[in-house]
Amino acid sequence: QVQLVESGGGLVQAGGSLRLSCAVSGSTFSNNTIGWYRQAPGSQREWVANVGSGGNTYYTDSVKGRFAISRDSAKNTVFLQLNNLKPEDTAMYYCYDYGGGYWGQGTQVTVSS
Repeated sequence: QVQLVESGGGLVQAGGSLRLSCAVSGSTFSNNTIGWYRQAPGSQREWVANVGSGGNTYYTDSVKGRFAISRDSAKNTVFLQLNNLKPEDTAMYYCYDYGGGYWGQGTQVTVSS
C-alpha cells in the first residue's frame, strides 16, 4: 500500500522559511516523479513543483527563486524548501506520486503579514 506523509508545515511571518517533507512508502520511489501541489481556501488545487527520478526540477512561475524541491532516495523522501514566504503562499500543501497517482494528506502552511 502506497503512503505519502507530509510534515513541516506551520505558521510563519512573511519573509520566513519552512521546510516541508514528504515521506513515501510502498512505491517505486526512485523511478517516480514526485510533485508538490497546494490548495488555498476557496481555490482549486494548483501545481507548485516537480522533481524527476533523475533529480531534474520544475517550478511554477510564482515560486521560482523562492522554493526548492529535492529528493533523498536513501530516505524515500522529497523536500520542499520554502523561502521568502508571502501571505499568498498560505495553503494546504500536498505531495503527489505520479507513478501511481497517490496523494498525501497535506500539511498546512500559513504566512502572516
